[in-house]
Amino acid sequence: MKYILVLSSLLFLLISCSEEETLFFEPTEINSQECKDCPEVNIAIPEAMGSEKSVKAINAALREEIISLLTYGETGQAASVEEAMDAFEKDYRELREKFDDEMAGWKAIIRAEVTYMDPGLVSIAMEANMFTGGAHGYQVARLLNFDREKGTELEPGELFSDEEAFKTFAEARFRQQEDIPADEAINSTGFMFSDDQFYLPENIGLSEKGLTLLYNEYEVASYADGRVILQLSMDEVRKYLKPRFRSS
Repeated sequence: MKYILVLSSLLFLLISCSEEETLFFEPTEINSQECKDCPEVNIAIPEAMGSEKSVKAINAALREEIISLLTYGETGQAASVEEAMDAFEKDYRELREKFDDEMAGWKAIIRAEVTYMDPGLVSIAMEANMFTGGAHGYQVARLLNFDREKGTELEPGELFSDEEAFKTFAEARFRQQEDIPADEAINSTGFMFSDDQFYLPENIGLSEKGLTLLYNEYEVASYADGRVILQLSMDEVRKYLKPRFRSS
């Protein structure tokens, strides 16, 4: 009996190590230098590690999102997060030289976390709190999804077996949540969907709560209204997901 317990323990350790080597995450922080005239940049993200194909795609996607945030979407300006931080500081200093008395300090606080993980899919949520002048700062959220089998980042529509069927369902739930009559236009209560037609957001992600549809500020509503979120349970959306993305 003793030997059986020892062998069982060794087998458990081997399986655990094997799973850990496939895909796991380590917290990573990158901070700007501290000085009186420096913008504040604080980045805390999960770094994918292990032997799985998705590791490269996950780390590359997170890096590209951070670079985009720090360089106003022009990713060609920087090849790394460190270069993007340098560009962010350079832009701040150039403006400060012109408007020294009027310049408030810039900041970029970026956080990301793994919100969902099963054998077929990984979802990561990124939140950025930015201030680069003006009357107020702004917040941006990104929901990223990765196919573990193929080792690729997914476009939101690639989560679904029938995107149009899901969109029809999502619109009905959206109207219910926002008290928009079914027989009236989607913008009849003040939303700002282009062409007055409902569409899925660019940010769709999974978590323990289910499926999140997130419209950032200005996407379909005014800044004062903030971001618009539709939260759907896994039970009601599972049939719309591709089979390999349906949790058991």
